[in-house]
Amino acid sequence: MVRALKDVKWDEFTITNILGNSINSKAWHSKDLEFNNFDNNIGIPYITRTSLNNGLYGLVVPNSKYVLNPANSISLGAENAQYFVQPFRFITGNKMYYYHRDNLSLEALKFIVVCLNKSLKDAGFGFGLGLTGTRSNNRKLMLPITKTGEPDYKFMEEYIKEREAKLKERYKSYVQARVEELTNGINPVPKWGDYKIQEIFPVLVPGKSKGLNHLKQTDTSGISYLGATNRNNGVLSFVEKNGNEHLIQKGNCIAFIRNGEGSMGYSIYKSEDFIATSDITLGYNKKLNRYSGMFITTIADRVRGKYSFNYKRSDSRLKKEILSLPVTANGEPDYTYMENYMKYLEKKKLLEYLNYIK
Repeated sequence: MVRALKDVKWDEFTITNILGNSINSKAWHSKDLEFNNFDNNIGIPYITRTSLNNGLYGLVVPNSKYVLNPANSISLGAENAQYFVQPFRFITGNKMYYYHRDNLSLEALKFIVVCLNKSLKDAGFGFGLGLTGTRSNNRKLMLPITKTGEPDYKFMEEYIKEREAKLKERYKSYVQARVEELTNGINPVPKWGDYKIQEIFPVLVPGKSKGLNHLKQTDTSGISYLGATNRNNGVLSFVEKNGNEHLIQKGNCIAFIRNGEGSMGYSIYKSEDFIATSDITLGYNKKLNRYSGMFITTIADRVRGKYSFNYKRSDSRLKKEILSLPVTANGEPDYTYMENYMKYLEKKKLLEYLNYIK
């Protein structure tokens, strides 16, 4: 068993002493990139100034024009002031930096990143107080040390390996328990019917926010801000909840994206409360839940190729969009079938994860 953190000695080091100087990453703008679908997991990681998803914005179709940053690097976004370990070669957006040192293991880098982010949080860095590569180089952090006073990379590596092994066992237990709760199979759909969106969602309301620039961004302890994007389940960032209660909208709804580059026509199910941009219309139905919501969004997304900047997804057009859904013998939307079907798919996916871990 690895020693506890309280049982090791610590000392202060500058980031340059540990990682060398930061490197200013070449900027690529998202509008100039061709993205792959996340489903096939093929492409070059595109890392941006976000605190979500390890900084990953999307996967870019490979092209010889890209100069890839090295794998096993630590990335830094200037505006959000957060470090992430990048285990694969990657490209970045604007105002991004990275550190790379060949002789450090991936586990040691993960340990160091936790220490780096803690030092920034304690100092008040984040959205609103950014961090350039030069300022980052001069910052200090506390690390475990050996008897000779050197950074104890072996301990860092062993500590992360033990923690990851424990987390993996917890995840396996969760997946196994969840699999037992989910349905084993699903019957074929007996019949499908067409419905207008306004028939399925008697309550359709726009988002209340005028834009992210009017709100103070924070870490994931805030409330999610829903923007005109189909990535990260629509979450652009997290913002402070206090003082913005009048903008908060209830979850258990479907967000229909009416405007936004590359995302117009998409739909997203949201379970939690959130703040949303006015480029989104929110649909509420008392019979909706997480599973039927995901089923409906999959059907609704088929319309996404219909719209463009020359043909907007207005409120009136949205209400008239047609959804083809399973129906009961009485001709009503079959929400029970939708729920069971999505539970069946979830079980299949969880079993894939479980086999992968094993």
